[in-house]
Amino acid sequence: MSHASDPERSRETAITVRYWAGARAAAGTPEDVIEADATTGELTLADVVARVLELHPGDQMARTVGVCSVLLGDRPVGSQDPAQVVVRAGEVVELLPPFAGG
Repeated sequence: MSHASDPERSRETAITVRYWAGARAAAGTPEDVIEADATTGELTLADVVARVLELHPGDQMARTVGVCSVLLGDRPVGSQDPAQVVVRAGEVVELLPPFAGG
């Protein structure tokens, strides 16, 4: 499920999740590739987050994801309900924890 081996196939059938800063540290990897639903070619953001937590179980990842800002491509998700946000195959979800400093 994580890290698809064929990059071309990944763009067509999967969603890339990129981790930044503390999220990258908690995941232990810069990104994961998650297969989209085979029938619809999409998942909800809530489904994507659930898969991320399955791939990286433990309190640290759950806490980190819980405080992350989320971008879908270059669009901030903001306060939208993750169960209502559709993520299509080929799209990129960026998980950005709060940054210190400036």
